[in-house]
Amino acid sequence: MTTLTHPSDAYPSDTVAGGSFLPSAAPLQLIDQDGRPGGNPGGLALPQPDILREMHRRMVLGRRFDAQATALTKQGRLAVYPSSRGQDACQVGSVLALRDQDWLFPTYRDSVAILTRGVPAVEALTLLRGDWHCGYDPYKYRVAPQCTPLATNTLHAVGLAYAARLRKQDQVALALLGDGATSEGDTHEALNFAAVWKAPVVFLVQNNGYAISVPLAKQTAAPTLAAKGIGYGIPSLLIDGNDAAAVYAAVRTGVERAAAGGGPTLIEAVTYRIEAHTNADDATRYRTSAEVKAWLERDPIARIEAYLRARALLDDPGTGRLAVEAERLAGELRDRMNADADTDPAELFEHVYAHPTAALERQRAALLAELAELEEPAS
Repeated sequence: MTTLTHPSDAYPSDTVAGGSFLPSAAPLQLIDQDGRPGGNPGGLALPQPDILREMHRRMVLGRRFDAQATALTKQGRLAVYPSSRGQDACQVGSVLALRDQDWLFPTYRDSVAILTRGVPAVEALTLLRGDWHCGYDPYKYRVAPQCTPLATNTLHAVGLAYAARLRKQDQVALALLGDGATSEGDTHEALNFAAVWKAPVVFLVQNNGYAISVPLAKQTAAPTLAAKGIGYGIPSLLIDGNDAAAVYAAVRTGVERAAAGGGPTLIEAVTYRIEAHTNADDATRYRTSAEVKAWLERDPIARIEAYLRARALLDDPGTGRLAVEAERLAGELRDRMNADADTDPAELFEHVYAHPTAALERQRAALLAELAELEEPAS
């Protein structure tokens, strides 16, 4: 008798056995809403005090940067700005969990994450100002260009991570995405290829409840977004996204696992976007003020500050110095952004391709001709 075989016979027998790939039923938490140690660590380790203090500092600076960017948008100095207020713990905790050699793949809402990675504030906003293509040197900071199309950065992250694995380079890619991006085919492809190739990638889904105005319940029937990892064979974590300590610990766990050859990790961080989707959005049309108020009471900065104060790791003089530092950052950003940029429209065509295409050259020539006509004096 011939024994029939199937490729699935090669699957490890314990892929999902024992729930090793199953996320927790409730979001993992290290510090609760009132700043007390959480009761469901799920194997996550509380970061050291110096890391907690630095996370608090970076979140305060990021919050002030975010508020200033929002104001600049209202003044017409930015074309658009998607605020990440409320998602501060995800922005900061995830980035600080990276090592120097790792890469960050951000979306349009992740300007605070880019700032935390070391990109100067003005450069972090250059793209949103409509000036140049990226605004900063991706290779210098190991930060990919901000991604506006949903989920395309997930594929970029997998590509870089797989290339690093092939080259035997010790690098991990962190892909940031929102709940709306999980509804895109690109995310499916990225998760699938990352799992098959065992690419060193950490996917952090900042589940803020809405894809613009579409609530999560109208996007998926899955019990959680973290549960989707099971179908790809990717270990997944469900965490409290307003707990910076939990975000740091979860991402660090994923980074260490990826660096050791364990492949990708999917993390769902449950959080909330306090402000509107962008300055062009009216959030009152799809959510109530009571809902926003409830999430304001779960402020990630107040949470970690309460924890630090209870352990004498932060005091009034310390918060005062930090407030001064934050205002200085906002003032410098305001001064730089209020100065009119000296731009050359022809630069639009630079650094698009290593060797410009014929179509690009025709477009450049057409633009220059049109500008020349505008500059000719009237007869």
